Amino acid sequence: MYSTGVEVLGMILAVAGWLGVMVACGLPMWRVAAYIGQNIVISQVIWEGLWMNCSVQSTGQMHCKVHDSMLGLPVDLQAARALVIVSMVLCIVGIGLSVAGAKCTNCSRDVSSKPRLMVAAGVTFIVAGMLLLVAVSWTAHAIVMGFYDPMLEETGKREFGNALYFGWASSCLTEGRV
Repeated sequence: MYSTGVEVLGMILAVAGWLGVMVACGLPMWRVAAYIGQNIVISQVIWEGLWMNCSVQSTGQMHCKVHDSMLGLPVDLQAARALVIVSMVLCIVGIGLSVAGAKCTNCSRDVSSKPRLMVAAGVTFIVAGMLLLVAVSWTAHAIVMGFYDPMLEETGKREFGNALYFGWASSCLTEGRV
């Protein structure tokens, strides 16, 4: 039998994972311009995200532009948008189920239903974490394939942005891999 402390710790880690999912979703740094070869001298840094593209000038000015059309996005970012949003919603559902099924709450009067609620919360968090992992890893795969594509000019090559690392860490937290 598990203790209430383990339940609370799991809920705290799941909420931390959900917050990480929201950060990964909102950051415009899914893809960052790569500076290689003759492209080493930079006057601006380009970030590409799920919702907007940003460019930071060498003077420190930052200009962001929201994506006008979803159809103008690469396929991996279109899929990542959907998968990350579904992951966030599932995290909210999982948090609700885990609060209702926790031993320290009185949300359910039937004591025998609490373990089933906690199992449902766990499954929901695992699915949410897997969806986020697929979104982030798919985007990372597209970045790597583009980086090593000899037909793509150096100015179009991208590297991993901070949002991908937040996504991988949040996936581990929501799936309970910690």
